[in-house]
Amino acid sequence: MTDILFIKTSSLGDVIHHMPAVTETARQRPEARLSWLVEEAFAPLVRMHPAVSEVIPVAWRRWRKSLYAPATLAEIAGSLRAMRARRYDEIVDSQGLLRSATIARLARGHRQGYDRDSIREPLASMFYDVRHRVSRNLHAISRNRMLTALALGYAPQGAPDYGFDRKRFAAPDARYAVLLHATARPEKQWTEENWLALGATLARRGLDLVLPWGNEAERARSERIAERVVGARVPPRAPLDEVAKLIAGAQLVVGVDTGLMHLAAAFGVPLVAIFCGSNPGLTGPVGSGPLAVLGGEDETPSVAAVKKAIATIEG
Repeated sequence: MTDILFIKTSSLGDVIHHMPAVTETARQRPEARLSWLVEEAFAPLVRMHPAVSEVIPVAWRRWRKSLYAPATLAEIAGSLRAMRARRYDEIVDSQGLLRSATIARLARGHRQGYDRDSIREPLASMFYDVRHRVSRNLHAISRNRMLTALALGYAPQGAPDYGFDRKRFAAPDARYAVLLHATARPEKQWTEENWLALGATLARRGLDLVLPWGNEAERARSERIAERVVGARVPPRAPLDEVAKLIAGAQLVVGVDTGLMHLAAAFGVPLVAIFCGSNPGLTGPVGSGPLAVLGGEDETPSVAAVKKAIATIEG
């Protein structure tokens, strides 16, 4: 059996964009055992991928807050032991950062990654045994697929396949929409007034509305919107795999540029993606379901435009 380790730690969108490469590897190399090293918050989602045999969580985002505390050092040592417990035939670092390249160097196996002209942090390429040139003008999904194919000796074929089966989670009588208003960067947000106007329209159609959140500021925003829209609810905070099931079962998702929006695209849920303050060019949503992408760095979509896009994707 061939052992392959993928290193793609974060962020959520980046992790989702790597999943088609994993699905394709499983098809091209069916004898392989696939492992994935990923940030702990995203581990529940990675475990949902049917081709991944082992998930190795790391907690860099949490560790760096108290890097020299004894408990942190013990956790780091434990993660390194788990990673080094097996010698891998191939290690593919598709993150391309100094942090991920250092992890690749500490792992045991043949290390492959981008060359210095293909990544954001060129010094990272020094940590690989083999370096591959992949155009930075490709979409993130295509870059991940191309790097993985070059590393493992096959050619990418067909449309991206994230490895998820929406039918496992989608109820035939689902009558709810998920509104993804939360994003870490303020310039990517759509105004609360816009969400209220859109929510009122969807509620009049008989759709329940679900407003997920990830931190206290986002919960407060969800609650303010829910208080003023009939049929809207704010679910409890849940692990990422439970949020994924919630999204997969929705009749419709409308979301700003955030990782959960890419998850809707991965499941093929009807999706309207709203871009404000960022461009969808190389990292926009890609999926097999009905999909509309609106806006950009200098263009904020209107409520009317979003309503029109919803009508279009619903056919």
